[in-house]
Amino acid sequence: MQLTKTSGRAQENLRDFAAMTFGTLIMVVGIYFFKYPNNFSTGGVSGISVILAHYFPGVTKGDFGLGLNILLLIMGYIMLGRDFGYKTTYVSLLQSGLIWVLERVYPMAQPMTDQPLLELVFAVALPAIGSAILFNIGASSGGTDIIAMIVKKHSTLAIGRALMISDMIITLMACVAFGMKTGLFSILGLVTKSLVVDMVLENINTNKCFHIITAHPDHIEHFITRTLHRGATRVHGEGVYTHQGREVLLTVVNRKQAVELRRYVKANDPEAFLLITNTGEIIGNGFRGVN
Repeated sequence: MQLTKTSGRAQENLRDFAAMTFGTLIMVVGIYFFKYPNNFSTGGVSGISVILAHYFPGVTKGDFGLGLNILLLIMGYIMLGRDFGYKTTYVSLLQSGLIWVLERVYPMAQPMTDQPLLELVFAVALPAIGSAILFNIGASSGGTDIIAMIVKKHSTLAIGRALMISDMIITLMACVAFGMKTGLFSILGLVTKSLVVDMVLENINTNKCFHIITAHPDHIEHFITRTLHRGATRVHGEGVYTHQGREVLLTVVNRKQAVELRRYVKANDPEAFLLITNTGEIIGNGFRGVN
């Protein structure tokens, strides 16, 4: 039993590691190829790096990003302790290191296109998707997130509000450094970023909740448990109009399984009544842990 738990934990850690790496790579593409060349500053360490590199042209954006992230990680471990998290450390160093290497292997002297609005879309969407992947497994890219965590520990200010304030200050600084055109693009990017993160997170976590009202529940239960390998709950009910007994099966499955279950029920029990709803927050065995 202990061996099984250890193996399951190892597999979960491996999946988290793969997700962190993939999410970080997506963020790096958006930051380096679209955000940096256009001087978009939508907050965070990357935004600070864009502004600092403007005033200190002898130092690259990647150099500033790597230095700031290392400094913030040290502050995090000092002020937040060992519980600060290996995930944030890994993502922060990987992101900074990859950008630092790209600057030397594939320098970007100018934007990829002459369409700043198009580039803003990628500069916002790619890091937002990467951040959503990280948030979904309890990780973050570090940077100003660390400052917000420190502020929360030593004040009553919420993390979300602290992050919004810091990001807004950084974005407004872009107006001063690069003019109103770039500054307004940056403000637009900051507003859009939070919306995209929420949208991606909602879609990542969406599952299908089934309420199956049937007079023949046994074979459906067997399909759910044996074929889909999901649990279900059976509740006895009664039709209000006919007063005939009915069984109600409650189960939650992912999108792919939802297609299989819906097809199976309609093919094998055409009289069954199905209620299918989206649900994004499921806590329990087979889904998300309580913590």
